[in-house]
Amino acid sequence: MEVHRQGEGRLHDGTVVATLGTFDGVHLGHQEVLGQTAMEARRRGVPSAAVTFTGHPAQVLRSESAPLLLTTLDDRLGLISDCGIDHTYLIDFDESVARRSAVEFTETVLVGEVGAEAMVVGHDLHFGNRREGGFEFLREVGPAYGMDVIGVDEVREMPLTLESISSTAIRRALRGGDVAHAARMLGRPFAVSGEVIHGEQRGRTLGFPTANIPVSRDRAWPSDGVYAGWLEREDGSSHPCAVNIGRRPTFYLHAEHSLLEAHLIDFDGDLYGESCRVSFADFLRGERRFDGVDSLVAQLRDDVAGARRLLHC
Repeated sequence: MEVHRQGEGRLHDGTVVATLGTFDGVHLGHQEVLGQTAMEARRRGVPSAAVTFTGHPAQVLRSESAPLLLTTLDDRLGLISDCGIDHTYLIDFDESVARRSAVEFTETVLVGEVGAEAMVVGHDLHFGNRREGGFEFLREVGPAYGMDVIGVDEVREMPLTLESISSTAIRRALRGGDVAHAARMLGRPFAVSGEVIHGEQRGRTLGFPTANIPVSRDRAWPSDGVYAGWLEREDGSSHPCAVNIGRRPTFYLHAEHSLLEAHLIDFDGDLYGESCRVSFADFLRGERRFDGVDSLVAQLRDDVAGARRLLHC
Protein backbone atom coordinates (compact mmCIF):
# COMPACT_ATOMS: atom_id res chain seq x y z
CA MET A 1 0.00 0.00 0.00
CA GLU A 2 1.25 3.47 -0.87
CA VAL A 3 0.84 6.17 1.77
CA HIS A 4 0.36 9.78 0.61
CA ARG A 5 0.10 12.96 2.65
CA GLN A 6 -2.07 15.92 1.76
CA GLY A 7 -0.01 18.60 0.07
CA GLU A 8 2.10 16.17 -1.95
CA GLY A 9 -0.10 16.50 -5.03
CA ARG A 10 -2.90 14.45 -6.57
CA LEU A 11 -3.15 10.91 -5.27
CA HIS A 12 -3.22 9.18 -8.65
CA ASP A 13 -3.10 10.09 -12.37
CA GLY A 14 -6.51 8.54 -12.95
CA THR A 15 -9.54 7.92 -10.77
CA VAL A 16 -9.98 5.66 -7.75
CA VAL A 17 -12.70 4.08 -5.65
CA ALA A 18 -12.32 5.66 -2.23
CA THR A 19 -13.65 5.55 1.29
CA LEU A 20 -13.41 8.10 4.09
CA GLY A 21 -13.13 7.71 7.84
CA THR A 22 -10.99 7.88 10.95
CA PHE A 23 -10.88 4.05 11.12
CA ASP A 24 -9.60 3.99 14.71
CA GLY A 25 -9.23 0.33 15.62
CA VAL A 26 -10.05 -0.88 12.09
CA HIS A 27 -12.83 -3.02 13.57
CA LEU A 28 -15.14 -5.39 11.67
CA GLY A 29 -17.33 -2.53 10.48
CA HIS A 30 -14.32 -0.65 9.14
CA GLN A 31 -13.00 -3.84 7.58
CA GLU A 32 -16.30 -4.35 5.75
CA VAL A 33 -16.25 -0.82 4.32
CA LEU A 34 -12.57 -1.09 3.36
CA GLY A 35 -13.03 -4.56 1.89
CA GLN A 36 -15.99 -3.48 -0.24
CA THR A 37 -13.98 -0.45 -1.38
CA ALA A 38 -11.21 -2.76 -2.56
CA MET A 39 -13.69 -5.08 -4.30
CA GLU A 40 -15.50 -2.25 -6.06
CA ALA A 41 -12.16 -0.86 -7.25
CA ARG A 42 -11.18 -4.25 -8.68
CA ARG A 43 -14.56 -4.54 -10.40
CA ARG A 44 -14.00 -1.18 -12.09
CA GLY A 45 -10.35 -1.80 -12.84
CA VAL A 46 -9.06 1.18 -10.86
CA PRO A 47 -7.05 1.50 -7.61
CA SER A 48 -8.67 1.71 -4.18
CA ALA A 49 -7.98 4.45 -1.64
CA ALA A 50 -8.72 5.18 2.01
CA VAL A 51 -8.88 8.83 3.04
CA THR A 52 -8.14 9.19 6.74
CA PHE A 53 -6.54 11.47 9.33
CA THR A 54 -3.20 11.29 11.11
CA GLY A 55 -4.93 11.86 14.45
CA HIS A 56 -8.50 11.72 15.73
CA PRO A 57 -10.58 14.77 14.72
CA ALA A 58 -11.94 14.96 18.27
CA GLN A 59 -8.44 15.87 19.48
CA VAL A 60 -8.97 19.18 17.68
CA LEU A 61 -12.74 19.62 17.99
CA ARG A 62 -13.06 18.71 21.69
CA SER A 63 -9.63 18.01 23.10
CA GLU A 64 -10.86 17.86 26.70
CA SER A 65 -13.07 14.86 25.93
CA ALA A 66 -11.28 13.27 22.97
CA PRO A 67 -11.42 9.46 23.02
CA LEU A 68 -8.38 7.36 23.78
CA LEU A 69 -7.04 5.80 20.58
CA LEU A 70 -7.39 2.09 19.93
CA THR A 71 -4.51 1.99 17.45
CA THR A 72 -1.36 3.92 16.66
CA LEU A 73 -1.13 5.45 13.19
CA ASP A 74 1.37 2.80 12.07
CA ASP A 75 -0.90 -0.01 13.29
CA ARG A 76 -3.90 1.60 11.62
CA LEU A 77 -2.09 1.86 8.28
CA GLY A 78 -1.00 -1.77 8.49
CA LEU A 79 -4.55 -2.93 9.19
CA ILE A 80 -5.95 -0.81 6.35
CA SER A 81 -3.40 -2.36 4.01
CA ASP A 82 -4.48 -5.83 5.16
CA CYS A 83 -7.98 -5.04 3.83
CA GLY A 84 -6.61 -4.82 0.28
CA ILE A 85 -6.45 -1.03 -0.07
CA ASP A 86 -3.93 0.26 -2.64
CA HIS A 87 -3.47 3.85 -1.40
CA THR A 88 -4.03 5.73 1.84
CA TYR A 89 -4.37 9.52 1.76
CA LEU A 90 -3.43 11.09 5.12
CA ILE A 91 -4.79 14.44 6.24
CA ASP A 92 -3.49 16.35 9.26
CA PHE A 93 -6.77 17.35 10.88
CA ASP A 94 -6.55 20.92 12.18
CA GLU A 95 -8.78 23.96 12.61
CA SER A 96 -8.66 24.80 8.90
CA VAL A 97 -9.81 21.30 7.98
CA ALA A 98 -12.52 21.46 10.66
CA ARG A 99 -13.87 24.70 9.18
CA ARG A 100 -14.22 23.29 5.66
CA SER A 101 -17.78 22.74 4.53
CA ALA A 102 -18.78 19.33 3.31
CA VAL A 103 -19.10 20.74 -0.22
CA GLU A 104 -15.58 22.21 -0.13
CA PHE A 105 -14.10 19.01 1.29
CA THR A 106 -15.83 16.97 -1.41
CA GLU A 107 -14.66 19.25 -4.22
CA THR A 108 -11.08 19.87 -3.11
CA VAL A 109 -10.19 16.58 -1.40
CA LEU A 110 -12.41 13.71 -2.56
CA VAL A 111 -12.72 14.85 -6.18
CA GLY A 112 -9.77 17.19 -6.73
CA GLU A 113 -6.95 15.57 -4.75
CA VAL A 114 -8.06 11.94 -4.43
CA GLY A 115 -9.91 11.63 -7.74
CA ALA A 116 -12.80 9.51 -6.47
CA GLU A 117 -15.07 8.19 -9.22
CA ALA A 118 -16.95 6.31 -6.51
CA MET A 119 -17.20 6.49 -2.70
CA VAL A 120 -17.96 3.48 -0.52
CA VAL A 121 -19.09 4.64 2.93
CA GLY A 122 -20.95 3.57 6.03
CA HIS A 123 -24.27 5.18 6.83
CA ASP A 124 -22.82 6.66 10.03
CA LEU A 125 -20.18 8.73 8.19
CA HIS A 126 -19.93 12.42 9.16
CA PHE A 127 -17.53 15.01 7.77
CA GLY A 128 -17.27 18.72 7.09
CA ASN A 129 -18.09 21.72 9.26
CA ARG A 130 -20.78 20.85 11.83
CA ARG A 131 -20.70 17.24 10.55
CA GLU A 132 -22.98 18.26 7.69
CA GLY A 133 -21.56 15.71 5.27
CA GLY A 134 -22.41 12.03 5.24
CA PHE A 135 -23.90 9.23 3.17
CA GLU A 136 -27.10 11.07 2.21
CA PHE A 137 -25.14 14.25 1.43
CA LEU A 138 -22.78 12.37 -0.89
CA ARG A 139 -25.69 10.60 -2.58
CA GLU A 140 -27.23 14.02 -3.25
CA VAL A 141 -24.14 15.83 -4.57
CA GLY A 142 -22.31 12.87 -6.11
CA PRO A 143 -23.92 13.04 -9.58
CA ALA A 144 -22.74 16.64 -10.02
CA TYR A 145 -19.16 15.39 -9.75
CA GLY A 146 -19.68 12.18 -11.73
CA MET A 147 -19.19 10.27 -8.48
CA ASP A 148 -21.13 7.14 -7.54
CA VAL A 149 -21.89 6.58 -3.85
CA ILE A 150 -22.26 3.09 -2.38
CA GLY A 151 -23.53 2.59 1.17
CA VAL A 152 -22.53 -0.22 3.51
CA ASP A 153 -24.79 -0.92 6.47
CA GLU A 154 -24.02 -4.45 7.65
CA VAL A 155 -21.20 -6.93 8.01
CA ARG A 156 -21.68 -9.71 5.49
CA GLU A 157 -22.20 -13.27 6.69
CA MET A 158 -22.38 -12.17 10.32
CA PRO A 159 -25.40 -11.33 12.49
CA LEU A 160 -23.99 -7.88 13.17
CA THR A 161 -24.88 -4.41 11.95
CA LEU A 162 -22.46 -1.52 11.78
CA GLU A 163 -24.54 0.16 14.49
CA SER A 164 -23.59 -2.62 16.93
CA ILE A 165 -19.87 -2.33 16.18
CA SER A 166 -18.07 0.93 16.88
CA SER A 167 -14.82 2.26 18.26
CA THR A 168 -16.85 3.71 21.15
CA ALA A 169 -18.35 0.30 21.96
CA ILE A 170 -14.88 -1.27 21.89
CA ARG A 171 -13.52 1.35 24.30
CA ARG A 172 -16.50 0.69 26.57
CA ALA A 173 -15.79 -3.05 26.54
CA LEU A 174 -12.12 -2.44 27.38
CA ARG A 175 -13.07 -0.16 30.28
CA GLY A 176 -15.14 -3.04 31.64
CA GLY A 177 -12.34 -5.55 31.15
CA ASP A 178 -14.37 -7.43 28.55
CA VAL A 179 -11.49 -8.04 26.14
CA ALA A 180 -13.32 -11.04 24.64
CA HIS A 181 -16.20 -8.84 23.47
CA ALA A 182 -13.74 -6.23 22.20
CA ALA A 183 -12.07 -8.98 20.17
CA ARG A 184 -15.41 -9.99 18.64
CA MET A 185 -15.95 -6.45 17.40
CA LEU A 186 -12.36 -6.05 16.22
CA GLY A 187 -12.21 -9.41 14.51
CA ARG A 188 -8.93 -10.05 16.35
CA PRO A 189 -7.64 -9.80 19.94
CA PHE A 190 -7.08 -6.29 21.21
CA ALA A 191 -3.34 -5.63 21.43
CA VAL A 192 -0.93 -2.96 22.61
CA SER A 193 2.76 -2.48 21.88
CA GLY A 194 5.62 -0.89 23.74
CA GLU A 195 9.21 -1.17 24.79
CA VAL A 196 10.00 -3.43 27.73
CA ILE A 197 11.52 -1.31 30.51
CA HIS A 198 13.41 -2.09 33.70
CA GLY A 199 11.18 -2.36 36.74
CA GLU A 200 11.90 -2.96 40.39
CA GLN A 201 12.60 -6.69 39.89
CA ARG A 202 9.86 -7.49 42.41
CA GLY A 203 8.23 -10.07 40.15
CA ARG A 204 11.52 -11.92 39.74
CA THR A 205 12.01 -11.89 43.51
CA LEU A 206 8.56 -13.46 43.92
CA GLY A 207 9.31 -16.12 41.33
CA PHE A 208 7.17 -14.52 38.61
CA PRO A 209 9.42 -12.32 36.44
CA THR A 210 7.54 -9.92 34.20
CA ALA A 211 8.05 -7.86 31.07
CA ASN A 212 7.03 -4.33 32.08
CA ILE A 213 5.48 -2.00 29.48
CA PRO A 214 4.35 1.55 30.38
CA VAL A 215 0.72 2.49 29.76
CA SER A 216 0.52 5.31 27.19
CA ARG A 217 -1.76 8.12 28.34
CA ASP A 218 -3.39 8.63 24.92
CA ARG A 219 -4.12 4.96 24.21
CA ALA A 220 -7.10 2.88 25.22
CA TRP A 221 -6.16 -0.03 27.47
CA PRO A 222 -8.17 -2.70 29.27
CA SER A 223 -9.18 -1.81 32.80
CA ASP A 224 -6.93 -2.72 35.71
CA GLY A 225 -6.96 -6.45 36.29
CA VAL A 226 -5.36 -9.74 35.30
CA TYR A 227 -5.73 -11.25 31.84
CA ALA A 228 -4.64 -14.25 29.83
CA GLY A 229 -2.83 -13.21 26.70
CA TRP A 230 0.07 -13.56 24.32
CA LEU A 231 3.30 -11.60 23.99
CA GLU A 232 4.87 -11.36 20.54
CA ARG A 233 8.58 -10.58 20.38
CA GLU A 234 10.53 -8.74 17.70
CA ASP A 235 11.68 -12.09 16.28
CA GLY A 236 8.04 -13.05 15.66
CA SER A 237 7.85 -15.66 18.41
CA SER A 238 4.66 -15.68 20.48
CA HIS A 239 4.52 -16.62 24.16
CA PRO A 240 1.53 -17.30 26.43
CA CYS A 241 1.39 -15.06 29.46
CA ALA A 242 -0.57 -13.86 32.46
CA VAL A 243 -0.89 -10.08 32.17
CA ASN A 244 -1.45 -7.71 35.06
CA ILE A 245 -2.52 -4.13 34.38
CA GLY A 246 -2.69 -2.00 37.47
CA ARG A 247 -1.14 0.13 40.18
CA ARG A 248 0.13 -2.72 42.37
CA PRO A 249 -1.92 -1.85 45.48
CA THR A 250 -0.18 -4.51 47.58
CA PHE A 251 3.00 -2.43 47.41
CA TYR A 252 1.75 1.11 46.64
CA LEU A 253 -1.06 3.08 48.24
CA HIS A 254 -1.24 5.78 45.55
CA ALA A 255 0.61 4.84 42.35
CA GLU A 256 0.24 7.60 39.76
CA HIS A 257 -0.49 5.38 36.78
CA SER A 258 -1.01 1.79 35.74
CA LEU A 259 1.72 -0.50 34.44
CA LEU A 260 1.42 -3.53 32.21
CA GLU A 261 3.32 -6.54 33.58
CA ALA A 262 3.35 -9.70 31.49
CA HIS A 263 4.59 -12.95 33.02
CA LEU A 264 5.61 -15.23 30.17
CA ILE A 265 4.72 -18.83 30.97
CA ASP A 266 7.61 -21.32 30.79
CA PHE A 267 9.98 -18.64 29.50
CA ASP A 268 13.44 -17.67 30.70
CA GLY A 269 15.10 -14.81 28.85
CA ASP A 270 15.90 -11.11 28.65
CA LEU A 271 13.36 -8.82 26.96
CA TYR A 272 14.69 -5.43 28.09
CA GLY A 273 14.65 -2.84 25.33
CA GLU A 274 12.58 -4.98 22.96
CA SER A 275 9.43 -3.61 21.36
CA CYS A 276 6.80 -6.23 22.13
CA ARG A 277 3.11 -6.63 21.36
CA VAL A 278 0.73 -7.95 24.01
CA SER A 279 -2.66 -9.25 22.91
CA PHE A 280 -5.47 -9.98 25.36
CA ALA A 281 -7.41 -13.25 25.17
CA ASP A 282 -9.66 -13.15 28.25
CA PHE A 283 -10.23 -11.61 31.68
CA LEU A 284 -9.09 -13.55 34.75
CA ARG A 285 -9.80 -11.30 37.72
CA GLY A 286 -9.84 -7.71 38.94
CA GLU A 287 -6.85 -6.16 40.64
CA ARG A 288 -6.94 -6.17 44.44
CA ARG A 289 -4.70 -5.61 47.43
CA PHE A 290 -3.28 -8.62 49.29
CA ASP A 291 -2.44 -8.82 52.98
CA GLY A 292 1.09 -10.03 52.33
CA VAL A 293 3.55 -11.59 49.96
CA ASP A 294 2.48 -15.18 50.65
CA SER A 295 -1.15 -14.59 49.69
CA LEU A 296 -0.03 -12.64 46.61
CA VAL A 297 2.25 -15.46 45.46
CA ALA A 298 -0.55 -18.01 45.95
CA GLN A 299 -2.83 -15.87 43.78
CA LEU A 300 -0.14 -15.48 41.13
CA ARG A 301 0.11 -19.28 40.91
CA ASP A 302 -3.66 -19.42 40.40
CA ASP A 303 -3.44 -16.69 37.74
CA VAL A 304 -0.82 -18.61 35.76
CA ALA A 305 -2.85 -21.80 36.05
CA GLY A 306 -5.94 -19.93 34.83
CA ALA A 307 -4.02 -18.49 31.91
CA ARG A 308 -2.75 -21.95 30.98
CA ARG A 309 -6.31 -23.30 30.90
CA LEU A 310 -7.65 -20.45 28.79
CA LEU A 311 -4.72 -20.48 26.38
CA HIS A 312 -4.48 -24.30 26.23
CA CYS A 313 -0.77 -24.31 26.93
